[in-house]
Amino acid sequence: MNDNVYVGNAGQDAPLDRGWLLGHFKDPGDPRHSEAVEIKWGVHPRGDERPQWVRGEERTALLLLVSGRFRVELPGRSVLLAEQGDYVVWGRGVDHSWHAEEDSVVLTVRWPSVPGYAVADDGQGRPPRA
Repeated sequence: MNDNVYVGNAGQDAPLDRGWLLGHFKDPGDPRHSEAVEIKWGVHPRGDERPQWVRGEERTALLLLVSGRFRVELPGRSVLLAEQGDYVVWGRGVDHSWHAEEDSVVLTVRWPSVPGYAVADDGQGRPPRA
């Protein structure tokens, strides 16, 4: 057995770390540990939305629609992801928010993986989400 291999299921693993499957926050001995990139499997029921905008983003991000209908809000622009495979990329310094117009599954890739970076608590006792 190779200790540098991990086999899992995104639907089962994602809820363990707020959807994040890979990034600096995984244990250093885990093959899912990365300081270069973070990957998230996001399952969002219809009506789910970010309670606040992410401001001062330090990373570049790609958000890809697996299923559903998902809207990403960017400064001065609203992007609708409606067809499987639709995606949007935004760079460092671009504020953003989102809203699931239908039950949706999205894959997010962002880089680099920045230790200690987190959006503040939403004020309702829920952990920060990205």
